[in-house]
Amino acid sequence: MLFLSIICVLLSLKTLALALPLGQVGTPASSLNQSSPEAFAKRSYFYIGGRYINATQPQAGKYYTSGTYMVDQLYVERLEPQNIQQKYPLLFWHGAAQTGTNWLNTPDGREGWASYFLRQGYVVYIIDQPQRGRSPWLPDNSSFAIPPTQYIETYFTTIQDFNLWPQAHLHTQWPGTGLPGSDPAFDALYASQVQLQLNVTESEANNRNAGAALLDRIGPAILITHSQAGAYGFGIGDERPNLVKGLISIEPSGPPIAAPNTTAGATPQVWGVTTLPVAYEPTVSDPATGLKTEVQSPIAEGVVGCTVQLEPAKRMVNLAQFPIAIMTSEAGYHAQYDYCTAAWLSQAGVDAEWLNLPALGVHGNSHFVFMEKNSLEIAGLVQNWIQKKGL
Repeated sequence: MLFLSIICVLLSLKTLALALPLGQVGTPASSLNQSSPEAFAKRSYFYIGGRYINATQPQAGKYYTSGTYMVDQLYVERLEPQNIQQKYPLLFWHGAAQTGTNWLNTPDGREGWASYFLRQGYVVYIIDQPQRGRSPWLPDNSSFAIPPTQYIETYFTTIQDFNLWPQAHLHTQWPGTGLPGSDPAFDALYASQVQLQLNVTESEANNRNAGAALLDRIGPAILITHSQAGAYGFGIGDERPNLVKGLISIEPSGPPIAAPNTTAGATPQVWGVTTLPVAYEPTVSDPATGLKTEVQSPIAEGVVGCTVQLEPAKRMVNLAQFPIAIMTSEAGYHAQYDYCTAAWLSQAGVDAEWLNLPALGVHGNSHFVFMEKNSLEIAGLVQNWIQKKGL
């Protein structure tokens, strides 16, 4: 009954929820937000993490020659406002096939979240995931791929035309037609797509290690993750609960454990919110046997039934040390199941809040909420939540 009460609270939620005008492929110069004042005073970058490996013999397409190589390092860009007004910096972690450019400006050239939060007085850190973008990757036996244009249309930009999940027809916020070749915003987005590590455990381990190393260097921070990086953010928080002061997870990979009746896009997380282990109390060594679960009925049309722990639920003792927000759009495929991720965390003793955008009066969005027409309105909701939590 306690868990059902938590669900009711989540569903009734009505709470509060740089300008670097860089041209992009397909973006008309006239659409760039060139009039916005520069919001930052200092810009720098560095690399963190990584490890050396030895190649004993040259291999075509892999090693240039025999010798020592560095792998799995993380590119980090630091943006500092003229007047630092906030106690903790923001650390942005992008999703699959993306890079840190997600946060600089939108595909149609408007101000991005980096500029918005710089103007609020935050130091901003932007990364390229290991083996992604400016974080070099050394070819090996891993599997890499880039999604085709059809995937971007189906899941992100013209989802209303495919209608693969119940909420898809509500999509109205993409700043263009969402079609390749005729929509400069689509072309700009697709031009930014990069190779994706398809080995899920390798990718999560690399991101956890890099995130922990980065926090060890910069100190306490508020972490903002998107999509694939949702599991990475939970993992980083589990590794460094004393250094993550808050976590905003935008449509994180999920749902927990299983995906009953999900029609599109689900990536179940076997440890609840991650693929790799996180700390529970009492201790769990194998989630298949250590996490006793049941599937509840869907609470409304268009959503899945959640997998939950049988009571008494085991506690996520590290993630319980800081507040977490799960943000969900109205029309994206995560509308089917993100509430289950928030509920799993809440049941496990975490201060988790579901920021369901339509319940907060924000309508028509899909998965890339920080790129769409009302992106700065949604950034304001993130800022409200941070302030409400006293961070």
